[in-house]
Amino acid sequence: MIDGKRALVTGSTSGIGLGVATALAEAGADVMLNGLGDAAEIEAARAHLAERTGRTVLFNGADMTDPEQIAAMVADAQDRLGGLDILVNNAGIQHVAPVEEFPVAKWDAIIAINLSAAFHCIRTALPVMKQAGFGRIVNIASAHALVASPYKSAYVAAKHGLAGLTKTVALEVAEDNITVNAICPGYVLTPLVEGQIPDTAKARNMTEEQVKRDVLLAAQPSKEFVKTDQIGALAVFLATPAASAITGAMLPMDGGWTAK
Repeated sequence: MIDGKRALVTGSTSGIGLGVATALAEAGADVMLNGLGDAAEIEAARAHLAERTGRTVLFNGADMTDPEQIAAMVADAQDRLGGLDILVNNAGIQHVAPVEEFPVAKWDAIIAINLSAAFHCIRTALPVMKQAGFGRIVNIASAHALVASPYKSAYVAAKHGLAGLTKTVALEVAEDNITVNAICPGYVLTPLVEGQIPDTAKARNMTEEQVKRDVLLAAQPSKEFVKTDQIGALAVFLATPAASAITGAMLPMDGGWTAK
């Protein structure tokens, strides 16, 4: 039901973003990827997804801390895909430390990539969507957009900000056939989560296995990590006509974490 739609997914060279981009392409959308990583590996992933799905799959390596590069990427997606119907803001980084020890540069980078980048993508994509009379914006937030955890001040602040941005923009474009929603996953065993496990172990004086069992999955009553294809399936649904009445919603996908 999204056959022929055009999508831009930020932070999509691995993890959740690649899972979402894959689901969109499998559902019939042409997709522009964005993200960091080894150039050869990114090209291999792009080519593989294009060959497997038969869809146009492009890549733009815009720096998500640079508003000008972000605006240029949105324009590039519109030009090379022939339009832009779906925007998925997924780019994100993480750092774990007590607030009094939190590096200022890390705070600035997390706010820039996890929150401000979504704002810059949205502000430049909306005119395109309004002109077309259709748009679907999906922000990949987190359970941390709804609840907090210690040692993650910047990440929690950014994700709470993303929740506010989601609701505000949804109200502004409610009459424009544009929906704006946020998916709030619990812990997904992605490179981002795996990368924070050593820091969390150090901060809490625990082993890495203890962090997985007693910190990460302790928050999720299901005791299972969320899967990237599950998040991708929800993103696809939000882009379909069946989801046209859903806007401004924060949609938990967290194994019951935020139900507590």
